[in-house]
Amino acid sequence: MKISVNTEIAITYLTSRKKQTFVASMGVMFGISMFIFMQSLMKGTNDYFEKSSFNSTPHIRLYSENKVADTHMLNSFLKDSSTKILTNPKQLTQSQGLTDPYGIIRLINRDPRVLYVTPQVTANVIYTSGSVQITGTVAGVNIVQEDKMFDVQGNMISGDLHDLDRVNNGLLIGKGIADKLSLHVGDNITVNGGSGSTQIMRVIGIYASGVKQVDETKSYANIVQAQNIMGKDRSYVTDIKINLKDYMAADVVARKLEMLTGYKAEDWVAANEQLKTAFKIRAIILNSVIGVILLVAGFGIYNILNMTIYEKMKEIAILKAIGFSGGSVTSIFLQQAIYIGLTGGIIGIIFGFLMSFGLSHVYIGSNTPMGTLKYFPMSFYLPHYIEAIIFGVLTTVAAGYFPARKAAKVDPVNIIRG
Repeated sequence: MKISVNTEIAITYLTSRKKQTFVASMGVMFGISMFIFMQSLMKGTNDYFEKSSFNSTPHIRLYSENKVADTHMLNSFLKDSSTKILTNPKQLTQSQGLTDPYGIIRLINRDPRVLYVTPQVTANVIYTSGSVQITGTVAGVNIVQEDKMFDVQGNMISGDLHDLDRVNNGLLIGKGIADKLSLHVGDNITVNGGSGSTQIMRVIGIYASGVKQVDETKSYANIVQAQNIMGKDRSYVTDIKINLKDYMAADVVARKLEMLTGYKAEDWVAANEQLKTAFKIRAIILNSVIGVILLVAGFGIYNILNMTIYEKMKEIAILKAIGFSGGSVTSIFLQQAIYIGLTGGIIGIIFGFLMSFGLSHVYIGSNTPMGTLKYFPMSFYLPHYIEAIIFGVLTTVAAGYFPARKAAKVDPVNIIRG
């Protein structure tokens, strides 16, 4: 394929200054490779922590929330809106149980965006083994649905989670609880629901979600057993947990459920505000570092092309004297910047991928329970590679434009006259 004269001249200038071209390309390569490496690490880390949060947090949780009694609520009972009432706002204690929970579940299941729905009975309890007591919560669940939503089976260390349905007084405890109370599968544990009811339960399994707070406080029982601990009937449900086909739609679906049911619908973003804030801060820091790296690479390209123009003044003057336009001269030097950007970008993509791939195989765990992080969480997300090459080329084009414009304005008469 025949290339244009401008391209031939641009390539000649680049190859005649191999050292400078190499240095400029390596600057871009370093910036691009670090961009890919840091983006891979950040996205991989974010994905890991999001997945970890979903090990115990549903996309949406529907529950009864206590409300504050104020003048607005009292005025709703008065016909004369001009009546002034002085109040001291107080929390209204409401029943933690949902009204007609299984009717609400049927309503939720009609939404095509919903993947799984499961009821839960949450009981605050005191665990006792021997003379040791710790506080925590018992989650009364349908263990089959719970496993589909949170992969409980994948977090099991010992025991069979399905024994939760087969053993009437069975309890699946977190590893933190087991360690603090020195419990193993088959041991008995006393669970006090706070309302005077005490249950002797048998440990049918131990799990480790990887979230310390969860593993040290939370246990699972079947719904009937949790209702017995609370001293409630079989219709008593405190929470409805919902997973969606697209968890990013949780906010929209949650607002709709609040309007339909009148209960509080907490989406996973609201439940993990600190985590999302940390993600944003990391993204700002990362993009700032990468921006500085590519800016430094851009200044390197700018300086190299500037030096080339000073050294090639006479050649530029001759080119313009024999008929090359200012646009052609601009094209020659702008092409050099583009070739440097493409070369450095392609090498940077390869090197960034190799760095990310290598780190993903670096073992950082130890003899830890299942569900914890064992290797660096790296993501190989194709858009990051596309963004990297575009970012690299745009940086080099911006760095090469001003020297190219400067070369286009060279007056051949003054240069030839000396």
